[in-house]
Amino acid sequence: MEAKATLRYIRISPRKVGILCDQIRGKSVKDAAAILALIPKAASEPLAKLVNSAAANAENNHGMDPEKLYVDQAFVCPGPIIKRYRPVSKGRAHHIMKRTSHMTVVVKER
Repeated sequence: MEAKATLRYIRISPRKVGILCDQIRGKSVKDAAAILALIPKAASEPLAKLVNSAAANAENNHGMDPEKLYVDQAFVCPGPIIKRYRPVSKGRAHHIMKRTSHMTVVVKER
C-alpha cells in the first residue's frame, strides 16, 4: 500500500527540484525531513511540506505506521512555462522562461 501527495504549479525550475528529489529517494520520512531541513535551497521547504503531507496521508487515510514509512518515489515533472520578454540593445528582446514544476512524493511502509 502507498500514499501519495502532489504539489502542482510551483514556481521553481524542475531541474533544481530534481536535485533534492534524488537526495531523499529511498530514505525514511524522518531522515528525508532532516535532510531537507539542512539543505539551503529554495525547493527544500515546499518539498519538506510535501513529504510531511504524504506521511500524514499514509497515517490518516491508510492507517500506516508513521515510524515505518519511507520515501518510495520522489519525482518532478515540468509544468507550464511562463514566457516573458526583456528589452535589450538595438530594440531587440530576449526570452525569459519562468519554469514551473509539478512535484510528487510517494511513501510506503517497510
